[in-house]
This record gives sequence, C-alpha cells and structure tokens, in this order.
Amino acid sequence: MATFQLELVSPEKLLLSRAVEMVVIPAAEGEMGVLPGHAPMIVTLRGGTIRVMEGGKDAERLFVAGGFAEVTPERVTILADEATPLAELSKVEADRRVVEAEAAYAAASNDTPEKRDAAMANLLAMRVMRDVAEAA
Repeated sequence: MATFQLELVSPEKLLLSRAVEMVVIPAAEGEMGVLPGHAPMIVTLRGGTIRVMEGGKDAERLFVAGGFAEVTPERVTILADEATPLAELSKVEADRRVVEAEAAYAAASNDTPEKRDAAMANLLAMRVMRDVAEAA
C-alpha cells in the first residue's frame, strides 16, 4: 500500500517520523483520516487521540492536547501542544489535570472571551485525556 511521511512534533522533541499508510487526527471539526495524496490543508487540532495505521490496523495511538496539522499529498506534520503515547498516560495524573483545568476555567470567568475559550479548550482536552487514560 502507498505511504506518506508522518512527523509528530511536541515542544519537547520529535516524537514520530516515519512512513505510514494512514493517520486519523482529532481535527477541530471532527476526526479526519489522511491517506497518501490528500489535498493540502492546515487544520487546528483539539484534544484527542491520533491513530497511526499500518497494515490495515492501529500501529500506534497517541494523545494530543491540541495543536495544528499541515497536510500535503506526501506528508503530514503535526505540531502538538502536548503529545503522549496512550500507554504512558496515568489516570491519577489525568484526574489531577482535569481538576486544575476546571479551576483555571472558573478563574477565567471574568477574562476576555479568548481567554475563556482557551481555558475551555484546555478543560475539554484534559477530560479527553482522562477518558483515554481510563480506557488504556
């Protein structure tokens, strides 16, 4: 099967760089599958799971807290705010981060709409992190 280059970069390091058959990303508009030859675009990511497909099945799954993806016919570059393999997620840590995000959202109630939206996006991402940590 045809492949394309996938690169996943977090602020700390390059997490993934290899040829893959398909990737499913949590775009802000919904789950988005990318195959070789996809139309070029740049999309915003929401908190969710990236699924790397090889051999017709999930080869790797990673949680991302948000970011951007640049899609070209030959490459997908994901610039993630935070990325963690699902196997490394901790339910206890995810619960703690949900509590922090809830407090930050409550504290942003009198801030600008942009700051409230950012706090809500973080809260939603942390809730997804908790959900996938429980399922892992």
